Amino acid sequence: MIRKLSILFAGALMGATAMTVVTQNAGVANAAGSDTYRQLAIFGDVFERVRAQYVEEPDDQKLVETAINGMLTSLDPHSSYMNAKEAADMRTETRGQFGGLGIEVTMEEELVKVVSPFEGTPADKAGVLAGDLIAEIDGEQVRGLTLGEAVEKMKGDIGTSVSLTIIREGATKPVRLTVTRDEIKVPSVRHTVENDVGYIKLLKFNEQTTIGLEEAIADIEEKVGEDKLKGFVLDLRRNPGGLLDEAVSVSDAFLDNGEIVSTRGRNSDETRRYNARSGDEINGKPLVVLVNGGSASASEIVAGALQDQRRATVVGSRSFGKGSVQTIIPLGANGALRLTTALYYTPSGRSIQGRGIDPDIAVEQPLPPEIREQMGLDPEDEMARGESSLRGHITGNLETEEGSGSLDYVPPETADDLQLQYALDLLRGVKTNAMFPPKQEASAAN
Repeated sequence: MIRKLSILFAGALMGATAMTVVTQNAGVANAAGSDTYRQLAIFGDVFERVRAQYVEEPDDQKLVETAINGMLTSLDPHSSYMNAKEAADMRTETRGQFGGLGIEVTMEEELVKVVSPFEGTPADKAGVLAGDLIAEIDGEQVRGLTLGEAVEKMKGDIGTSVSLTIIREGATKPVRLTVTRDEIKVPSVRHTVENDVGYIKLLKFNEQTTIGLEEAIADIEEKVGEDKLKGFVLDLRRNPGGLLDEAVSVSDAFLDNGEIVSTRGRNSDETRRYNARSGDEINGKPLVVLVNGGSASASEIVAGALQDQRRATVVGSRSFGKGSVQTIIPLGANGALRLTTALYYTPSGRSIQGRGIDPDIAVEQPLPPEIREQMGLDPEDEMARGESSLRGHITGNLETEEGSGSLDYVPPETADDLQLQYALDLLRGVKTNAMFPPKQEASAAN
């Protein structure tokens, strides 16, 4: 549980991105002056000294990549250099599809544990079951591999095969399966029907998110019936962000008109505004948005747009506060540059950078005592972490000493989820609050 929580808290930083992608050879903004070239000459001298005299022979490529990353990370925590492999992995993540088996996995006792096979995928068809422990991949022991290394071995070109040795509870001997890889679309949307309320959970913002959202809405309306449907809960908790265009598209799904977000770069002529088109996918049904300290970047764009336009009531705790946009600049065979090029602003002109989205209705979700004890936390210890706590972050113009972020714990059981239960009670009329439904006459100016 402790390891799981550490990943949970780190996830907002590692994945927090509102990204745009540009084509190669975008041009150089300014020519370097003579002083800059002198400094670059010093770098060359140091590089050659290290290569020639360091106690052990260094890896030239690693030296250069580290130097480039050092330059970029000195700007802010979200700018970085990606080598060719890292850039390819990033493209796979944003597409939300790759050649693989179609299983959600975790690590347990040094083996890969199958959380769930995705329906209709090669793993599902081959008979892989939830709870299976993968001990060998193509004859190689999983013990000693990291989860990432094991996952990479299971990915591959579509049409190729991988052999798995599985330890299954109740089986008297290992189960050996050969699975043929196929195109896998990683679900970024999950949904359920909570009696008379539709619940939609967005896990990330990739190229599959808007499609998944539309399918979820249609399925919920079919199962419940539009006349009986009280409304929707859009859960953005622990969603670290993703593609800017998808955040705009998701917001647009619930808005009939008005601004969604604006991005402002160094120069005034770089300002871009994104507006909603006519058409509300849920036909004006009440909407509650859930956020917490793990809601970052693209998630905050959606929450901020729906809050400012008075389309939804935001419930939960303060979001992460990452209000910057990273542009991915391809460098050909040399990878790609992830560079912070703009800050984004909600329709009312708020910058979320270092501040976060404050919920309309604050509902705290405490960390259970047993988890606090496992982590060695005293009752007064705080676990909140946001953009404002990151060293070298860009200071937002609305940032205060209070900072951004909050606890991003979400209970595994719905009955223990105070934030979700509050949202359901609002939609069903069990609870009332002046902030629900939002007052349309106070909507943001556009």
